[in-house]
Amino acid sequence: MKISSISLTALIIIATLITTGCSTNPTTPNTSATDVKEALTNITIGVIIPTYKDMLDRAQILDSIVSQFKSSKTEDNLNAAKQAWRDARRPWEQSEGFLFGPVETKGIDPRIDSWPLNKIDLDGVLASSSPLTKETIDQLESTQKGFHTIEYLLFGANNSKTAKDFTIREIDYLVATTQSFKAAVFELWKSWDTSGDNFGANFINAGVTGSSIYVSQHAAVQEIIQGMINICDEVANGKINEPFTLQDRQREESQFSDNSNADFADNIRSVRNVYHGVYGSFSGKGISFLVAEKNAELDARCKREIDAAIETIGAMLPSFGQAIFTNKANVRAAQDAVLKLKTTLNADVIPLLIGN
Repeated sequence: MKISSISLTALIIIATLITTGCSTNPTTPNTSATDVKEALTNITIGVIIPTYKDMLDRAQILDSIVSQFKSSKTEDNLNAAKQAWRDARRPWEQSEGFLFGPVETKGIDPRIDSWPLNKIDLDGVLASSSPLTKETIDQLESTQKGFHTIEYLLFGANNSKTAKDFTIREIDYLVATTQSFKAAVFELWKSWDTSGDNFGANFINAGVTGSSIYVSQHAAVQEIIQGMINICDEVANGKINEPFTLQDRQREESQFSDNSNADFADNIRSVRNVYHGVYGSFSGKGISFLVAEKNAELDARCKREIDAAIETIGAMLPSFGQAIFTNKANVRAAQDAVLKLKTTLNADVIPLLIGN
């Protein structure tokens, strides 16, 4: 169940009232502890946790449709499973701007999204007689499960797989891997949510009693901004640069589904969501609010650069996998736009909010 905007606002007001005047940690000039608290609360309750909950909802749908495909191996069911994979992929890619906390410390990230795929060992599992259950998949290396194993099994090596191409072992592997994937996503959401480990409280209460990880509000804000910088670097210098520079589609991450344009754009949308403090129907104060208090021109520039990066990624046509050969100027433009955003966040936003 998604949290409504009204209930989110109430939670934010309550959290702010509880701790107003309680924090003694230093803040940057012209930014009150209450302002930072509100931004951290918005980002946690309004962006991060709903993103993971959205992903869990979609992982459950994917699991259900994959089970339907096992029961009825039709093209319609296969196409529905492929679309459900894409749908589940979106909130995950929109979470990569905050790949810290439990996703890192609990080793959840590789269980969900390891790349490159280990096709040799994956094919070895298919050729063996070992049981294919969630429990056996859980024990496999991360490169033999998660998003890209599901992608490979659903779409095939050239995005041309049909229902009749599936073997019984492939369907069993697909079902078990999807179950394992769903469990990892559930663990991730539960780790942040108040109903579970409540890691989100560490952000909301940064610098005051209740946060055992973030000794100051600055530390929590820096973690968020660094997450935004890291995904910009990964998109520009990894996801785009490696297949483009080497002219090798085998290095393209979502090559089986031809989903890279959507992946890259959603990665930058993760930056936008945290920066603006928005996700779905929710809109609150994010990093933009803190930047605008100090430098309205820089805030406007950040917003323009985020939008420009998303737009130029969408211009890598007809798709990234083909554009690296036939539309190189647009690929370079997308890479440059993402790098420009990274530089602004690193050289201007960090010093403004955190200091040198």
